[in-house]
Amino acid sequence: MLKTFSITDTGRRRKVNQDYVYSSERPVGNLPNLFLVADGMGGHNAGDYASRAAVRTIVESASASPLTDPVRILQEAIQAANTLIYERADGSAELQGMGTTVVAACCQGERLYVANVGDSRLYVAGSQGIRQITRDHSWVEEMIVRGGIGRAEARNHPDKNIITRAVGTEDVVKVDLFEVDLEKEDEILMCTDGLTNMLDDEEIRMILDGARDIVEKAQELVRAANERGGRDNISVILIDPLSGRI
Repeated sequence: MLKTFSITDTGRRRKVNQDYVYSSERPVGNLPNLFLVADGMGGHNAGDYASRAAVRTIVESASASPLTDPVRILQEAIQAANTLIYERADGSAELQGMGTTVVAACCQGERLYVANVGDSRLYVAGSQGIRQITRDHSWVEEMIVRGGIGRAEARNHPDKNIITRAVGTEDVVKVDLFEVDLEKEDEILMCTDGLTNMLDDEEIRMILDGARDIVEKAQELVRAANERGGRDNISVILIDPLSGRI
């Protein structure tokens, strides 16, 4: 049985929360469960609109999908969200240029299915430490891969918020897909960069190890990010996927 908790916070510097989260432990169409984190971008209310519209479209698409493969369901649902946001932005001056990150997850037994666009992240934390499953679609991440800068330098790079791929900015979006085998001790963390720009992976792991339950863990992650400055909206979904299994 799954145990989950989600939280989103405006942070200390922003006036509007452009993040949007969705958490369903119950089936969504042919998916046994569905978890989504989106971080919108765009002026005025465009970022808020993009993240909300993406999540709602993904849920609607997954609910109606005749497919049974979780990977294909997530991929097609994100493509549907991309089309909707791209067309809405193209038809409105106020929404022009909007887009959003999306990280989506579904747990089926001991298997985790993940889809990602942008720099919101999914981690798996367990007996072997914490590992980032998704790869950031960002300019700084590309520099790291090419060997131009190191991880430590990337954390404070002035261009670290420039993303290279988002939902809704082009007529077709490439979705990264992952499948992960889960172990009994594993916890899943989904989050926006409002968390990971404030805390590094080891600090996140220490909070996950130190708090009593997933509610306290999620709340402590948000509190710690705000204490570091809370420069952006902060969203967290925590999932204990194999809770109660022997």
